[in-house]
Amino acid sequence: MHANDPGSFEWDPQLETGYDKIDGQHQQLFSAVKNIMDASAGGKGDKVEMSTLDFLTIYVVKHFNDEEQLQRDYEYPDYLNHKEIHDDFKETVTELMELVNKTGPTGKIIDDVCAVVRTWLLNHIKGDDFRMAAFVKDADDKAMKIA
Repeated sequence: MHANDPGSFEWDPQLETGYDKIDGQHQQLFSAVKNIMDASAGGKGDKVEMSTLDFLTIYVVKHFNDEEQLQRDYEYPDYLNHKEIHDDFKETVTELMELVNKTGPTGKIIDDVCAVVRTWLLNHIKGDDFRMAAFVKDADDKAMKIA
């Protein structure tokens, strides 16, 4: 099963941007969401779900910081918009975590959290991140021709 299958959340090589660090972090995000889904479906308990949700929250911030640094390094012209998209999602993740902390990690809430994160990640990678990666690759290609 692949990322475009609504019943799963497996990494799909078609989502690779071509930058190992970014792709590796995307894979870690996919893995965290899959772990949450598996824990919820397998009845592994709230502790696993909460620790994985905590990891996801922290890792989203780390990943966005790394991605934004890459954009600043390359003077990506859509940086401010891309950063705003990241900031909005960080706010969404914070709100989702507050909901989980308030109500507990019930099956429905965990499913809702995973659905939101999954949809956002897929759309963001296929759209914003692919555009950013194309810009950076183009800049690298031009630099290689000059050198």
